[in-house]
Amino acid sequence: MAHGDGRDSRDSGGSGTDGAWLVREHTVYACVMGSRAFGLAVEGSDTDRRGVFLAPTALQWRFAKPPTHVTGPGEEQFSWELERFCELALRADPNILECLHSPLVEHADATGRELLALRGAFLSRRAHTSFVRYAMAQRRKLEADVRRHGAPRWKHAMHLLRLLGSCRDLLRTGELVVEVGADRERLLAVRRGETPWSEADAWMARLAEEADRALDGSPLPAEPDTRAVADFLYRARRASALAAPEDPADTGGGILER
Repeated sequence: MAHGDGRDSRDSGGSGTDGAWLVREHTVYACVMGSRAFGLAVEGSDTDRRGVFLAPTALQWRFAKPPTHVTGPGEEQFSWELERFCELALRADPNILECLHSPLVEHADATGRELLALRGAFLSRRAHTSFVRYAMAQRRKLEADVRRHGAPRWKHAMHLLRLLGSCRDLLRTGELVVEVGADRERLLAVRRGETPWSEADAWMARLAEEADRALDGSPLPAEPDTRAVADFLYRARRASALAAPEDPADTGGGILER
């Protein structure tokens, strides 16, 4: 279950040639997500790739802005522009935070490595609201499937359990771990439909309650370190501006010739 890709009504939906150029030439961080990162891959599982690109600062100075996200150019590939990625991470968007903690990093340049070094700055108790709120909304959808069809979408149920467990452990320890570890076989049994819905549903409820109880004593700060993230973004934009050609039209990729 893709628990959102960080998109909302403010995203520009950038894709195609312009976006592909940004991803190819300006990616600062790339990783594998989904079942492979979670330790839940089975035969035939997709390889979901996620990334962050830094649009050249010169492009931000024009009326037509670069896209905030790009679908592709590869299959199962999705990328965010650095500022949008940071904004969503500060809100504790589950998908974004998990990208920063993927065990399967495929690329990180100097900016990407600084982003990874800063990942603790994004973590806060806001995760309780964002993770659990999303999970409970998805749980209601699973309950509707049970009422209509007699069974939930089992793969979605598995990933919802994984997400709730991850949230609970984050609140307890202050560290986000995306790999499921010892829960792998139990979760895969849910995916195969071998676990009665009543048992899976009770497991979800228990994890949500445990996350609630973990909130008060959590080692996480109440808010993320927005200043540290803002300083990082400023430095990245400034470095990009200083490296830009004198003629801002000479940035390549034809991104504004539309």
